[in-house]
Amino acid sequence: MHATPQSDPQRWKALLFIGLAQLMVVLDTTIVNIALPSAQHDLGISDGNRQWVITAYSLAFGSLLLFGGRISDLTGRRRAFIIGLLGFAGASALGGLAVNPGMLLGARALQGVFGALLAPAALSLLAVTFTEPGERAKAFGIYSAISGAGGAVGLIMGGALTEYLNWRWALFVNIPFAIAAAFGAVTVMREPAGARKTGRLDLPGLVLATFGLLSLVYGFTRAESDGWTAPVTVALFIASVVLLGTFVLVESKVAAPLLPLRVVTERNRGGIYLSLGLAVIGMFGLFLFLTYYLQVVKGYTPVLTGFAFLPMIVGMVIGSTQIGSRLMTRLPPRLLMGPGFLTSALGIALLTQIKVDSSYAGVILPAQVLLGLGMGTAFMPAMSLATRSVRPQDAGVASALVSTSQQVGGSIGTALLNTIAAGATTDWMAEHARSAADRARLADAAAVHGYATAIWWAVGILVAAAAVAFTLINAGRQNGGTGSQGAGAGAATGKTDAVPMTVSH
Repeated sequence: MHATPQSDPQRWKALLFIGLAQLMVVLDTTIVNIALPSAQHDLGISDGNRQWVITAYSLAFGSLLLFGGRISDLTGRRRAFIIGLLGFAGASALGGLAVNPGMLLGARALQGVFGALLAPAALSLLAVTFTEPGERAKAFGIYSAISGAGGAVGLIMGGALTEYLNWRWALFVNIPFAIAAAFGAVTVMREPAGARKTGRLDLPGLVLATFGLLSLVYGFTRAESDGWTAPVTVALFIASVVLLGTFVLVESKVAAPLLPLRVVTERNRGGIYLSLGLAVIGMFGLFLFLTYYLQVVKGYTPVLTGFAFLPMIVGMVIGSTQIGSRLMTRLPPRLLMGPGFLTSALGIALLTQIKVDSSYAGVILPAQVLLGLGMGTAFMPAMSLATRSVRPQDAGVASALVSTSQQVGGSIGTALLNTIAAGATTDWMAEHARSAADRARLADAAAVHGYATAIWWAVGILVAAAAVAFTLINAGRQNGGTGSQGAGAGAATGKTDAVPMTVSH
C-alpha cells in the first residue's frame, strides 16, 4: 500500500525508537521483580517494606498517567517523549546506585513519574504518525507485540542480569534504551502540525484524578497485604469512588477538562478500555502463578524461568504481526479481540490442570502458546482502535487511558488472584494436613491447588473480556487505501473514512 501524502517519510525509523521506549517501560514492570530478593538482601530492606520497591513505581505510574497524557497534548508529544526518556534514565541510574532502601524507593517512584509521561506520549506519537490504514495495522502490530511480550522478556533479562552480574543492572539496563530512543526522537521524529492542544491545565481535575487513581491502586495493594475488609483498605476504596466520582462531575463542567468525557464515553473506546483492563487481570494471573510454580515448586533458576516464558513471547509476536495486523483491514476489531481473548482463556484453562509433577512440555508449553497467540491477536486492534477517530488534541489522554486500564487491571489482578490463591491454599492445607510434618510434606501440593483455583478465576475474567469485546465494540473494519487520517485530520470531524465511529462533541 502507498502512504498518503501527509505521511512522515521517517515514520518507520520513528517506529523503531517508539518501540524501543515502550519496551523499556514494559520491561521495567517485571525485570525488577526477579532482582528484588537480591536487592532486599544487599540493602537490608525488611520483609514488610520490600513490596514498596514494586508499589512505589506502580502507584506513581498508575496515578499520574492521565496527567502525563494531557501534558503531552499540551506541550507536544515529541517533547514529552524526550523528557520522559531522559527522566526515566536518570531515575534508573539513581536506583542502580542506591545505598539504602529510601534511595531505591525514591528512585522507583521517580521512574513511575517519568514513565507516566513517557508511555502515553509514545502511543500517541504512534497514533498521529501512522494514519494510512494498511501501514497503521503493521505499525500497531509491532507495537502490540512489544507491549505484550515485554513483560516476559523482562523476566529473562532480569534473571540473566541478576544471576550473572548483580541486581543493580536490572535498573542500569534502562539507560542505553533511553539514550538510544531519545537520540531517535531528536533526529527522526516529527509531530504533525495542529496536533497540539491549546489552553490551560485543568488543576481541579488533575488533583481529583491523581488522588482518586492513587487511592484505587493503593487500595488493591493493601487488600493483598491486609485483607479486603481491613479498615484502611475499605477507606481507600471509598475515597477512590468519591474522588473519581467528583472528577467525572468536574470534567463535565469545566471548559478545558483534563479528560474530555467524549474520549471515554464513545462506545468503542469504552469497550476497549474495559476489555483490556479485564484481560490484563487474567494475564497477571498467569505471570504471577507460573513464576512461583516454576521457581518454588519445580526449582527453576531465575534465568531458566525467564526462558520458560519464551513460547508465550513468540506467540504474542506471531499473533500481533502475522494474525492481528493482517486481518485488521479485513475483519471488524471485535472479531479479532473476542476470539483472541477466548483463545487466551483456553490457554490459561490448561494451567488449571497443573500438578506438582506436571511436565513443562505437556501442560505449560501449549498453555503459553495459546495465551500468546490470543493476546497478540487481541491487543493489536485494541491499541489501534483506542487511538483512532479521536481528536488529535486528545490523542495523548486517549493513549494514557489505554495504559491506565492496563495498570489498574494489573493492580487488581495481583491483589485479587493472589488473595484467592492464598485462601484456597490455606483451606486445602487445613483439610489435608494433620501435623507439622504433613504441612511441610504437602506445602507444594497446597500451593499448586491455590494456583489452580485462582487461575480458574482468571479464565472467567478473560471470558468476560471477550464478552465485552463482542457486545460493546461495533466499529467496522479499517478499509485499506482510503487514506484516512485516524488521529489526524479525519478525527477533527469525529470520524474517519475507514471506521464508522461517531464521537459526540
